[in-house]
Amino acid sequence: MERAAVDAFLKGIPSFPSLDKMAGVFAYESSEVDWCEDNYKHSENVVEYFNTMSSFIFFVISPIMLYLLHPYAKERNLAVHLVWIMMVFVGLFSMYFHMTLSFMGQMLDELSILWVLAIGYSLWFPRRHFPSFIKDRRSFSRLVLVITVISTLSSFVKPTANAYALNCFAIHILYSLFVELRSCTDERVLRLAWSSIGLWVLAISCWLSDRFGCSFWQKLNFCYLHGIWLYRVKPQHHAYPDTVFSTSLFRHILIVVATAYASTLIAYLDASLEIPHSLPDLQYWPQNNWSVGLPYIVLKGSTKTRKRC
Repeated sequence: MERAAVDAFLKGIPSFPSLDKMAGVFAYESSEVDWCEDNYKHSENVVEYFNTMSSFIFFVISPIMLYLLHPYAKERNLAVHLVWIMMVFVGLFSMYFHMTLSFMGQMLDELSILWVLAIGYSLWFPRRHFPSFIKDRRSFSRLVLVITVISTLSSFVKPTANAYALNCFAIHILYSLFVELRSCTDERVLRLAWSSIGLWVLAISCWLSDRFGCSFWQKLNFCYLHGIWLYRVKPQHHAYPDTVFSTSLFRHILIVVATAYASTLIAYLDASLEIPHSLPDLQYWPQNNWSVGLPYIVLKGSTKTRKRC
């Protein structure tokens, strides 16, 4: 009788997962997500070769944006750099995920994006839209931290839904931008806003095509929309097998550039409200007169004035 009571008590105590289960989350192809690119086609150690390689773009753009936005960050808040430091980790975890398609890779990839969004909300969400019980940005940042921690833990409940939840955050950001830009008359700001929206729509379109139109793209031999846009050519003058040529980076480069455009736009609107005396202005790298490239903020003065938007 006593033995049965002890056994019943021990069964009620939650046990730690076994080492085999813990190791399983790191195993190749342990994730429920599988993209359209053929697995192990170009390397026996890399599940999705081109999706993995295209993640290198994060390591190119992020340091450039850290450098370009440093004058603004120094004047406003050095925590601005956390956005692009975290984008380096997004690229690293994206590379790890597509290389292994492991459950841990998927979670690290998605949660790093979640924390980038959390940092952006904490830094730039307009004060006038704070909930009524929030009095300052520090309190708002604490609220964002609590929500992000809860979201991080809940993301393990239904991992396949995480990507859709992240896109809902993006929709809210677009709505907030629309509200902020309704009274804006600055042509360069509006052009940057439309460019940001266009890049985001293209990136989401590639993601949706990869997730739900895979069989169609495979029939066209065109199944690399997630990371890189490719086409297949049969060389006529060489005795080599079919070769894949890259024509343009697609979703990953669109995500990085869309982040650069959107974060610069949001930071500019924030600077116009929070540090108007610095006379923030928009420029593009490498050539400002091109109005293409990577946007960034320059601070032109100290006269206390306020921009129109």
